[in-house]
Amino acid sequence: MEIFADPQTLFALIAALVVAGAAIGFLAGLFGIGGGAISVPVFYEIFGVLGYNPEVAMPLAVGTSLAVIVPTSISSARAHHAKGTVDMALLRIWAVPVLVGVLLGAAIARYADPAVFQAVFVGVATVNAAKLLTGGKGWRLREELPSKGVLRIYGAAIGLVSALMGIGGGAVSNLVMTLHGVPIHRAVSTAAGVGVLIAIPGTLGYMIAGYGRPDLPPDAIGFVSLAAFALTIPTSLLTTRLGVALAHALPKRTLETAFGLFLLLVSLRFLWDLLG
Repeated sequence: MEIFADPQTLFALIAALVVAGAAIGFLAGLFGIGGGAISVPVFYEIFGVLGYNPEVAMPLAVGTSLAVIVPTSISSARAHHAKGTVDMALLRIWAVPVLVGVLLGAAIARYADPAVFQAVFVGVATVNAAKLLTGGKGWRLREELPSKGVLRIYGAAIGLVSALMGIGGGAVSNLVMTLHGVPIHRAVSTAAGVGVLIAIPGTLGYMIAGYGRPDLPPDAIGFVSLAAFALTIPTSLLTTRLGVALAHALPKRTLETAFGLFLLLVSLRFLWDLLG
């Protein structure tokens, strides 16, 4: 592509990916998310600058985001687990249903219009932001988690939506848990574990979904860009533990407000793209 003949532009793209990696890692630790809410829009913009067709750029951004989430979610989950706030029993219940949902989402990705990914992103993130910014008043279904059967349904839904959004499931699983009375710090920590359940099969699913497409860039394996992955991983791993430390130092309301504002900003960005 012609853009690679311009060293200045290439340097700017590399710098953007390195900075994005730092933000992804920090957010993974701070909010218990894989960082997809920042990496998907960043990757989408960069792939657009590189001249990729939007029909390829969006699923490629989502698939690459899931790949980046693999190491950041593992790092985040281990750090939160060390603090004893991860609900391992809940993760065991969600393991299989989440996998089923993720694989279904990856299958849909091969044929869905880019607007589908963006609409799902905006809808889920906006609802979550509204809940967090209002302090959760009135946003409570019950004071405890439901039966295992209902939890499994939740798990499949979390996997499906997260695969379409290119996130580690933090935003969605946080919403589910806090609606059922789980404290925000425990929800954030457990969401980091959900990221591991989603990111690994999600990445493999997107690789398979895009495999063999002639319009993909040469560095891609299916809908995963190896170049973008390699440039964002180093800084993301460096900043994950900083996010974890801050998450456990912040008061409950401050953490909720920060997460809500972050999700709202990302929603507005994709809404602008949908309406543009």
